[in-house]
Amino acid sequence: MKKIISICLLVLTVVSAASCSPDSADISADSSADESSAAESSASDTDETESEKTLFAMDTYMTFKAYGDNADTALEEVLTLISTLEEELSVTNEESEIFKINESSGEIVAVSQETAELICAAMEISEQTDGAFDISIYPIMKEWGFTTGEYQVPDDETIQSLLEYVDYTQIVVDEENLTVTVSDGMQIDLGGIAKGYAGRMAALSLKAAGVESALLNMGGNVQTVGTKPDGSLWTVGIQDPDDSTKCVGYVKVSDKAIVTSGGYERYFEDDDGKIWWHIMNPATGYPADSGLVSVTIIGDDGMVCDALSTSLFVMGLENAAEYWREYGGFEAVFVTSSGEIYITQGLEDNFVTMDDYTDAEVNVIES
Repeated sequence: MKKIISICLLVLTVVSAASCSPDSADISADSSADESSAAESSASDTDETESEKTLFAMDTYMTFKAYGDNADTALEEVLTLISTLEEELSVTNEESEIFKINESSGEIVAVSQETAELICAAMEISEQTDGAFDISIYPIMKEWGFTTGEYQVPDDETIQSLLEYVDYTQIVVDEENLTVTVSDGMQIDLGGIAKGYAGRMAALSLKAAGVESALLNMGGNVQTVGTKPDGSLWTVGIQDPDDSTKCVGYVKVSDKAIVTSGGYERYFEDDDGKIWWHIMNPATGYPADSGLVSVTIIGDDGMVCDALSTSLFVMGLENAAEYWREYGGFEAVFVTSSGEIYITQGLEDNFVTMDDYTDAEVNVIES
């Protein structure tokens, strides 16, 4: 079997430089080698001190840039913060509360307020999306090999037996006494919101330290703090699902999270040449087959964007559009398996197509 991993977002600090940009790029989410020129010139033009840090955490390479006199110290604090969160939210760290919940055999487990709030937030999104997002999908993910790298296509009998444990409604959180209880045999994983939550907390940490301009590139999750040092907006390119060197288009943002989920991010090919990707439908136990190949969510809260990019992918275009109309609070870009692009109404004057999609029709989802 063959495993292929690619990154779903390319981040550009200016509209100038390489393949996934109108002219050239200085930052890409899948490489640190290009992360230089324009951001540096932007900093020097405004006499801002620039600091850059890298980290491998949560199974991805992360690159952080911040500007200002306190940028270096502030980013060191961010590295510590994310490393700590990685340990706290780990399903394999025997000291983590998530591990203890998964090994509890149905017994009550005492947790921190942060863990209780995160699980409650995940359950709220699960309810809103009718279970398209479900943190109890972990046993299914393990069986397919997406947590271990030992890829396989499980037989249907195995999947059906594991689906008995996939049900977020069986998770009980006592917010007053700070305890969590799950059914015996159930296991949870907060990986679907972990990077988004880490991005949110990192942005808050930077702002508390006085940083007003930063770009946090967390391998498919992008968090911006303020604007670029020169006051202009950050430009974020959305990767072409069929070609990692190209972009479908880009948006300009400040103080936003931009999160993309795509079937091309992580998948394997079985012995018959069939592709199976990691985005699972909790209702079936199989990879989501919704007609979408890429979903990008743009909003204020990275954790919510993280969860929605996955759940709306599972839901499919029509249901995702209805969800946006009902709940709002974010914008989205959808790419279908036939190459069509759909954007929510709030991006009508912001989303710009690129590369092979320059002449493509962009369909606007109206409220």
